[in-house]
Amino acid sequence: MSTEPSQMPYAPADAPGQPAETPGPRAGAPEPQAETPGPRADAPGLRADALHNRNRILEAARETFATLGLDVPMVEIARRSGVGIATLYRRFPTKESLVVEVFADDLHACAKVVDDALADPDPWRGFRTVIEKVCAMQAVDRGFAAAFLSKFPDAIAFEHERECAERGFAELARRAKEAGRLRADFVQDDLTLLLMANSGIVTDSPEAALTASRRLVAFLLQAFRAEGADPLPPATPLGLDQVLRPAT
Repeated sequence: MSTEPSQMPYAPADAPGQPAETPGPRAGAPEPQAETPGPRADAPGLRADALHNRNRILEAARETFATLGLDVPMVEIARRSGVGIATLYRRFPTKESLVVEVFADDLHACAKVVDDALADPDPWRGFRTVIEKVCAMQAVDRGFAAAFLSKFPDAIAFEHERECAERGFAELARRAKEAGRLRADFVQDDLTLLLMANSGIVTDSPEAALTASRRLVAFLLQAFRAEGADPLPPATPLGLDQVLRPAT
């Protein structure tokens, strides 16, 4: 993920002509059709105007990340939220801090999908449900997919929940194999292959992307079944971070 200059703390006074904590016009942005919770709006201790600006930043960041991905410049998020760039950096000193705040609830929802699947007495149904829901989230919200697959060493709680979700999926795969439903040669790297394929869907709308993703996932889930499975070529070691790596 590109971090641009936003990796560096920035807390100067606002530039002339830029409001610090007062509302400003907000440019329109396409609204994603993701079935996931929005960014957190609670921030105890903030004045009403500061809380209003913070919530507008989070809303604009979510919409922008969903449509453009995480590489969008911080100045664009400031423009869309209608606040000065100094105000944005005062609220969120780095892009990582903004990304983590925007997608913390989404990651929790994703982890709950895995937890619910682990509680399902049918391991194949649980395995299938996780893949269907995660790929749907990836198809309509590029920002969350990138956030889930990125590393945030300083965001300990965020990293812990993401790692728990990965371990939970690995356990689901083990159970589905043990039940004789998932092909024996499925490996965790195959999840990366699936997400790489799903991320390649390019459409004119979130609705079309979701429809195409569902069809792709249905094809692949049939290939994952143990029944009638033919031997596959050897797997290539792939980390989830490689889903975001540009082609060379």
